Amino acid sequence: MSFAFPLAFLLLPLPLLVRRLLAGRPSAAVSLSVAPGIFSAAAAAESREDPLGTALMVAAWVALVVALAGPQLAARQDIVTASGREIVLALDLSGSMVKEDFVLDGRPLSRVEAVKRVAARFVAARRGDRIGLVIFGDRAYVAQSPTFDVASVARAIEVAQIGISGRSTAISEGLGLATRRLLQSDATGKVIVLLSDGVDTTGKVQASDAARLAASHGIRVHTIALGPDDLESQPEARDAVDAATLRDMAAAGGGTSFRVRNMEDLEAMAAGLDALEPNPMKRPPLQYWRPLWVWPGATALALVAVLGLRRRG
Repeated sequence: MSFAFPLAFLLLPLPLLVRRLLAGRPSAAVSLSVAPGIFSAAAAAESREDPLGTALMVAAWVALVVALAGPQLAARQDIVTASGREIVLALDLSGSMVKEDFVLDGRPLSRVEAVKRVAARFVAARRGDRIGLVIFGDRAYVAQSPTFDVASVARAIEVAQIGISGRSTAISEGLGLATRRLLQSDATGKVIVLLSDGVDTTGKVQASDAARLAASHGIRVHTIALGPDDLESQPEARDAVDAATLRDMAAAGGGTSFRVRNMEDLEAMAAGLDALEPNPMKRPPLQYWRPLWVWPGATALALVAVLGLRRRG
């Protein structure tokens, strides 16, 4: 605790100074011509006759001075304001996402479960952003419209099921739907985070062209290539991810591409996205002073009221 006006404590001896000054001057009510110490003697006699009243007066004055000094307590409050950013997650839920090639706590984990855990936690921690969810397989659909209710988006990620949108990998369609959704937004910052573990099977529009189109409308595209194998190093591997295409998409979309092979990479990806798209919840808290003068002020008022009642009695 501290005081806003600590110099107010210099007022504490003021009543004694006033009494001393008045003690040396003649008064119509009290004649001090006989001896200069009569005022002090009378005050002492009054104190002996009513020590409780004197104590109440002293306590009231001390409480009043403390209130004038402005006692205050340091406090802080986390402030989460709207960031002006809208993020759409485009998640690949094709058939290959059931493959169990991730390990958590020594146990195998499917790709989709690993992604759900990290993505849901990432979304839930971004209060202040407006976030939506697009899921794609054979086709794409909006699983959650962009909203500030990040908890509902996290739940939509957790309950998403493989096969509900088909078992192929329509990357371009997923990116296109996310782009169309963001074109309707008035957000100052627009971001797509696309995750895939396969190869684009639509063949209608080149994925990099779709990312370039998004960038032309002020939409930034980040991509995540998920899986231990990719077409560059293991062209014959089953369920290999087309990491090169996802890198090209991120480059065309003005974003960053992440390569995720295990849980450590997945956690690092979430931290990397937080750095690229600053989390509104990580803003420094508001620091302020909580005033406490009302308590000594009320105490002084109560003591004065008690003194008034005693004198009436």
